[in-house]
Amino acid sequence: MTKFLISFPGEAMVVPEEDFESVVEASHAVIEEAKAAGVYVFGGGIDETVNPVLVAGDGTVTEGTYPGHKVPNGGYTVLELPSREAAFEWAAKIATACRCRQELRQFHYDPAS
Repeated sequence: MTKFLISFPGEAMVVPEEDFESVVEASHAVIEEAKAAGVYVFGGGIDETVNPVLVAGDGTVTEGTYPGHKVPNGGYTVLELPSREAAFEWAAKIATACRCRQELRQFHYDPAS
């Protein structure tokens, strides 16, 4: 089984305010489906009200991100699936629920994780 990251940036999800609650319900339904299928690992949205920081090995904390790196935001879901084709199917379900395209990335296999 391979872990996949399905995500979208916050600015990609443009939903009229009157439709927002139905989008939330639809996205939660897909997550519940993934949990019931036993493929859900983790999911959530980045809290855009909390600024990112860099933490060095000595514990020094500085505001911001790596130079040139765009601040990640939006929603993220990690699923563990048997194939890339299965990941396409789940990404399509999430895209339908969230009403925006999803970016799909595959994690390297790590036997320790």
